[in-house]
Amino acid sequence: MPQPLQNGEILRDRYKIRERIGQGGTGSIYLADDTRLDGRLCALKEVEYDRFLPEDVLDQAREQFFREASVLARLDHPNLPKVSDFFAYELRDYLVMDYVPGKDLRERMLEAKRNKVFLSENEILRWAVQLADALNYLHHQTPPIIHRDIKPSNLKLTPSGLLKLVDFGLVKIMAPDEVTITIIQGQGTALYTPLEQYGGDDAHTDTRADIFSFGATLYHLLTNESPSEARKRFLDTRSLTPPREINPDISPRVEKAVLWAMSLHPDHRPKNVIEFRDALFGKQEIPDRSSISGASFDIPNFSVFTREQIAIYAAAGLFLTGLIATLAR
Repeated sequence: MPQPLQNGEILRDRYKIRERIGQGGTGSIYLADDTRLDGRLCALKEVEYDRFLPEDVLDQAREQFFREASVLARLDHPNLPKVSDFFAYELRDYLVMDYVPGKDLRERMLEAKRNKVFLSENEILRWAVQLADALNYLHHQTPPIIHRDIKPSNLKLTPSGLLKLVDFGLVKIMAPDEVTITIIQGQGTALYTPLEQYGGDDAHTDTRADIFSFGATLYHLLTNESPSEARKRFLDTRSLTPPREINPDISPRVEKAVLWAMSLHPDHRPKNVIEFRDALFGKQEIPDRSSISGASFDIPNFSVFTREQIAIYAAAGLFLTGLIATLAR
C-alpha cells in the first residue's frame, strides 16, 4: 500500500505539503504551499491506481488522466476551483487546484443535527442554485463533463458565502464514441450514487447521474438523514423515507422535485440540471410517476450489464415473484 505524502515533502520542486486534509474516492487530498507564489495555498488531489492493473491498462489510465486534467485546466467558473497544474509523481498523478477555505456542507448539516434543528430550506435552495449553475456549465462543455461525486462534503462555502464544487477525482469526460473504463480506485460515495454508476463499465453514465447525486445531496441536507442507497431502494422501495416525514417544514414542491431527481431509472429523472432547478422553485412541472417515490422496478435499457447489476436485477425478480405468489394465496 503506497504511503501518504509527508508534511514538508516537496513535489515538482514547487508544492510543499502542509498536511493531508481529506481522503477522496481515488486518493488523498493535501494542503500545500506554492513556493513560487508567496502566500498561495493550493489543494493537491491525488489519483491512485489499482496496483494489480496490467501495465498496458495502467498506461491507458494515466493517459486518460492527463487528457482529462488538461480539459479541467481550461475550465473557468466562479463555483468551481481553478485547476492550475497537473503532473505525475512516482506511481501517482496529481491535480493542483485552488484551495477553498471554509466549511463544507456536511459540516454545516452535522452542526444543525447536533443542535437538533434543520438547515433552512431557503438557504439550501440558494446553494442549489449555485450548484445547478456549476453543473450546467460542466454539462455544456464539449464534450460534456460529469462530476460523478456530488455530495455534501464536496460542496464548500467560502467565507463570502460562495459555493464551490470541489474534488474532481472521479470526473468523466463524455468523449463521443469512446468507452471510459473506471480504472481508478473508487466509484463515488454509495449514498449518492445512481445504479448506472456501479460496475466497471462507464458507457451508460451520462449527465443524469449528476442529477441523481444532486437530489440525494439535497435530501441529506434537508433532512439531516442520509438517503437510502440506490441498490437497497431497488430491492425495497420502502427503504427511502419521504423527506417531509422527517422534516415537515420542507415544502411539497421541493420534496417532489428531490424525489424526481432521485428516480432509480435515469429516464425518469429531469433531463437536465436546469429542469431540476426550475422544479425546485415550482417553475417546472413534475411528472406524476410512481417511479418518483422510488417505486419503479423497471430495468434500465442497458445493452451491457455488469455482474453486480445482474445480481441486483435477479434479486429484484425473485422479490417480485415471491410477492406475486403471496398475493395469489
